[in-house]
Amino acid sequence: MRTTTRLSVAAATAALLTTSVVGGALAQDVEGTVDVHGSSTVAPISLAVSEDFAAINPGLGYAVGEEGTGDGFAQFFCVDNSDVSDASRQIKDEEAALCSENGVDWVELKIGYDGIAVLTSPQNPIECLNLIDLYAIFGPESNEITTWQQAGEFAAELGSTTVFPEGDIAITAPGTESGTYDSFIELALEGTAEERGVDAGTRDPVPPYYVGAANDLVIIQGVSQFPTSAGFVGLAYAQEAGDAVKVLGVDGGDGCVLPTPETVSDGSYPISRPLFVYPALNRLESNPALGPWVDFYLSDEGIANVSDVGYVQLPPEELEATRAAWAEASGMSAE
Repeated sequence: MRTTTRLSVAAATAALLTTSVVGGALAQDVEGTVDVHGSSTVAPISLAVSEDFAAINPGLGYAVGEEGTGDGFAQFFCVDNSDVSDASRQIKDEEAALCSENGVDWVELKIGYDGIAVLTSPQNPIECLNLIDLYAIFGPESNEITTWQQAGEFAAELGSTTVFPEGDIAITAPGTESGTYDSFIELALEGTAEERGVDAGTRDPVPPYYVGAANDLVIIQGVSQFPTSAGFVGLAYAQEAGDAVKVLGVDGGDGCVLPTPETVSDGSYPISRPLFVYPALNRLESNPALGPWVDFYLSDEGIANVSDVGYVQLPPEELEATRAAWAEASGMSAE
């Protein structure tokens, strides 16, 4: 059994970049199949990259699943049933341990940023929520809260002055298998939970007040159907939904900020997170298509898909670090 390789992006910043990654001319005549599973948020990027790479490599096959970050690790990648795991959060210790048990070596590659958009119906008059408000609606102490008025009363007890609308709360949002779910807890709810001495989490994701879904498009549909709905989803999906939903501003303490590529990139939007792909280093020899696929992903042409599908590009220094991490990891695995 091989020892799991945990190369962080920061640890490899000094590695030399390979011309195949940063240049425009990449491998052609690549044959084989690349099997990708995991985050439905990252899936559109990996799918677009695969389509572009297959256009110059007719012998390439690919599959890109949307099971959710957790299921991608647990059911595919860390049991050695996929070549790549898409993730909207970093791998957890227990997932890394499962990979190690199954001889799966990996490298973590940051490929972009995404903001988590808080949604409601266009019919809902609310425009902005602060982190206390989000805790009152979605947090672990809100299982008995069924209306916006009750959420407003709880938020007021915690110090919020937001005026809440009326009506039943109808949440459609990621379920526990989703990386978006984990990221939302960490970014939006954890601080208030810690202040109150409560374990960080959400209210129980069970119908009818919280319908959990791994697929962002299902969440958009659910939020759009109820005038007093609430939910959260990756920014790209919220932007693609257009007028079907209302994207709310979030006040993290410095005023209300709407999620946009600019506010996500500069960190002023309080609910933003990095996106990752995890290639299986132990599969590089057995699947000769995997290495060239990752090379293309991190090339100028491949990484352009991050913004093309609606997410936020890495700053140049972070992209350089990602490329360096891959250059070092793939070189080590070939030794």
